Amino acid sequence: MSIFTYGTKDWKLIIASIFLISIIISSCSTPKNITYFNDVSDTVQKRLVDQATYTTPAIQPDDILQVTIQTMDPSSTSMLNQQNISSWPAGGTTNAGNSSVPVPGLSTNPANVSGYVVDKNGFVVLPLIGKVQVAGMTTDKVRDEITAKATEFYKDPIVSVRFANFKVTVLGEVTRPSTYIMPNEKVTLLDAISMAGDLTIFGKRENVLLIRDAGANKKEFVRFNLNDSKIFSSPYFYLHQGDVVYIEPNKSKVSSTDMAQTRRISIYASVLSVLIVIATRIKF
Repeated sequence: MSIFTYGTKDWKLIIASIFLISIIISSCSTPKNITYFNDVSDTVQKRLVDQATYTTPAIQPDDILQVTIQTMDPSSTSMLNQQNISSWPAGGTTNAGNSSVPVPGLSTNPANVSGYVVDKNGFVVLPLIGKVQVAGMTTDKVRDEITAKATEFYKDPIVSVRFANFKVTVLGEVTRPSTYIMPNEKVTLLDAISMAGDLTIFGKRENVLLIRDAGANKKEFVRFNLNDSKIFSSPYFYLHQGDVVYIEPNKSKVSSTDMAQTRRISIYASVLSVLIVIATRIKF
């Protein structure tokens, strides 16, 4: 009998070997720990978790503030409010407060980014009202300061101040990694992840990294475990403007990136299985 003639038993052995190798390779990419807050029992009816205290973010140099003053006569404040109209196209620039501000890689977030730039000394310059010190203050405090100054020129002005560039960058294993302009100041880690389309199946949920500007040319690094409900009590649960959230790929993603190597291993293993079967058929 030729050494290349196989019986049913031999082919079953070949198929079984290939199938076994495929299972081993595919099992390497089986995702684990993909459930958020899995320390909360699925049978629990109610559980209270202490949540971090929210602290209103302070204004910093290079922030963009949207300042609006409303009066009984809208035309009297049109010049000031007109400065808030210019917007930032993706990857473009904007003229905010007579300053050209580059915007690298903004997301497709529909919110227009516009307003007055806080200069290096912590001031914004408003038409008619003039210079206003804002660095280190909250938007509520700045609103009160501008209202006091505006009453010198307008009758019963209604002032609103908000961040126009409260941006958070989400990178790594998420559906839409990008820089996002948040619609308000009270932003949580989960809000940012949600805007990025949530983690992919390959995202490492137990080791999410937050990078924050700590001032004086320093960065602060904080780790989160999305599998643990204690994340809600973390003092870093609420994000600051300019925060970067990085989702690390898990081992399954790392091992699957080298597809060429995976294919070679599969081919070599299949060839080896065939050679073993052939060897068993050779009669000396």
